[in-house]
Amino acid sequence: MRNSSRTVPALPDKDTLALKRALAAGDVTVFVDGTALRLPEAARDAVLDLLSRLAEGNPVTVSSEPSVPADPPFPAGPVPLLTTSQAAAAAGISHTYLRNLTDAGIIPVQYRGSHRRIRMEDIQSWLESQQAAKAAKAAEEA
Repeated sequence: MRNSSRTVPALPDKDTLALKRALAAGDVTVFVDGTALRLPEAARDAVLDLLSRLAEGNPVTVSSEPSVPADPPFPAGPVPLLTTSQAAAAAGISHTYLRNLTDAGIIPVQYRGSHRRIRMEDIQSWLESQQAAKAAKAAEEA
């Protein structure tokens, strides 16, 4: 695939307001030729990022790059902050469940703009607490 890009101008105010309302309501269903389509996580995140930027009244440029080998799930060396996808993979849980845990304050989260970042130490602490709770429950039942 060759490099290409396309710029979309900022939306009119009425469209920006309608898009903000839809995003705030969690309405992120994608329809292609009248058929609802569940996007893979990475595609969904990219589409939501694009829509959020348009809802903020910003013009957006979308570009493509030649395919490159996939990044490893975790960068080599120390990892101070993980993306939600990396943190969910490390914990062995779904991205949605991880978001719910961060929303509830169970796992601490830091924000970089609108993007959540999670420390690996916090994931490890949560996993340890889950294992301890499971062991305590098993001991009670025995």
